[in-house]
Amino acid sequence: MAVPKKRTSRSRKRIRNHIWKIKIDEMASKASSLARSTLTGRSRSFYYITNEKLSETNK
Repeated sequence: MAVPKKRTSRSRKRIRNHIWKIKIDEMASKASSLARSTLTGRSRSFYYITNEKLSETNK
């Protein structure tokens, strides 16, 4: 027979939400840092084609 689960306390729920929000903030800061590095041309984490390289290959 099915038994209902115990209710999660408010403090436990708030702790979990806080951890979730911290992870989101970390991911957002990494994404903005990566965007800034690609815009300045200092990115070393991946390769990408700039507009200058595209114009040279089309000639």
